[in-house]
Amino acid sequence: MEFDVVLLSRLQFAFTIMVHYLFPPLSIGLAVLLVIFEAIWLKTGDPDWHRLTKFWVKLFAVTFAVGVATGIVMEFEFGTNWAVYSRFVGDVFGSALAAEGIFAFFLESGFLAVLVFGWDRVGKKMHFFSTLMVCLGSIFSSVWIVVANSWQQTPAGHHIVAAARGERAEIVDFWALVFNPSTMDRLVHVWIGALLTGTFFVMSISAYYLLKNRHVVFAKRSFTVALILGTMAALSAPISGDSSAVLVAREQPSKLAAMEGLYKTTEGGTPITVFGIPDDEAQELKYALQIPAGLSLLTYRNTTTPVVGLDRFNPADRPPVLIPFFSFHLMVAIGSLLIVMTLAALFLLWRGRLFERRWLLWGFVFAIVPVYLANQAGWVAAEVGRQPWIVQAEFAPVMAAREDPEAFYKYHEMDFTAPVNGLRTRDAVSGAITGEMVAGSLVMFGLIYLLLVLVWVFVLNTKIHAGPEEAEGPAAGEGKRAGFFAVAAEQADAAGPSYTDARRKEADGDD
Repeated sequence: MEFDVVLLSRLQFAFTIMVHYLFPPLSIGLAVLLVIFEAIWLKTGDPDWHRLTKFWVKLFAVTFAVGVATGIVMEFEFGTNWAVYSRFVGDVFGSALAAEGIFAFFLESGFLAVLVFGWDRVGKKMHFFSTLMVCLGSIFSSVWIVVANSWQQTPAGHHIVAAARGERAEIVDFWALVFNPSTMDRLVHVWIGALLTGTFFVMSISAYYLLKNRHVVFAKRSFTVALILGTMAALSAPISGDSSAVLVAREQPSKLAAMEGLYKTTEGGTPITVFGIPDDEAQELKYALQIPAGLSLLTYRNTTTPVVGLDRFNPADRPPVLIPFFSFHLMVAIGSLLIVMTLAALFLLWRGRLFERRWLLWGFVFAIVPVYLANQAGWVAAEVGRQPWIVQAEFAPVMAAREDPEAFYKYHEMDFTAPVNGLRTRDAVSGAITGEMVAGSLVMFGLIYLLLVLVWVFVLNTKIHAGPEEAEGPAAGEGKRAGFFAVAAEQADAAGPSYTDARRKEADGDD
């Protein structure tokens, strides 16, 4: 049996990153809610809000820890499986990932201990500052990761230089790289997905408590805050998605065509597809349910301009259709469902009848599952839709292809008088690995990641069933009101003399 090293390497990276992505959006969404919860406690002084915040901090800490563990592997996969890719993007990715480590991860992890263990060790304001820093650290982390990924989709701020082992991208304008054409649209969409994950996670657990008639005050307060923020996020998602679609139509038209199952460029306005089944052999969308001129209206804000179909690209430059099409439409369908759920719940909350509707509460208990599916589906559509490129090449010439209905969109890669401007996925894998190696490591990572996810679920389940603390202990700042450094010094004193102090005393005794 012959193993396809490119396919297996793609599957391995997809598997590891999809498992890892269970945790970052939840960490970001929960961190934002922690800031809100603790701010309310500081404002009101109500011990119930203090107890509420401490409970969600515990779940955040577990999620953060497993997220870090699952994310480490991908750094090594760049070198083991994708050596050619690493050489090509190393100068670009190095700066973004270094910024993520320095400005985000250190900030987040540095204050995490104070957030988790500092309740009775530092003052209220210092603890809230730590919560805020952890939240900002998680957000900054997402910024640099999305910057790096967006550069692959819409490269900018670099030039291609010749190297001993092939061309590589080299930064010429750092801020052009950071604010490449797709960064802001994609970053906002990622943040919205993170807020939806965090809020629906909180609402899921809170709804469970309400259905079981446990921790009722705690659950109502948690659910209400999460519902308000979740509704805002759900309503923002289609606005952000619309902006992203306009960008994709301009910068990556083949991806939009794949996500919409648009095999052929239409004459006049292009319909938007609600449902259909792509047929690659027949090059058509079967059983299509469409809204006439809808895609043209959303993309170009008119009903007459046609959207570019896959027939305008060389067969070698076309992405697969089936996976981007279904993953994109799954994301849109789930997003629509979340809007309906949150608006209905908000209306019932306003009428004072939300917590009496058990059927709706049960819906929120399980709604975290489609939220996760939507997050994953969005990334699948984005990543599979940009194939066959791992780093998108620039068009050349774009306008000629748009104006001539018989012309293909071409890429700079096809102009052999200039350096290659992009990198195809098939050319990005390491030459030293075999399919058997990748298959073996894929099985190994599968078992390890399965174990990590099971541990995460087990710990979460244990803490959820235990619930928040019933007896309130001293709040932050109500015990020892020492500063951060004073507490650190106190802990050092409690640990006894250091090795250096002991040696110094021994030397003094010898004298």
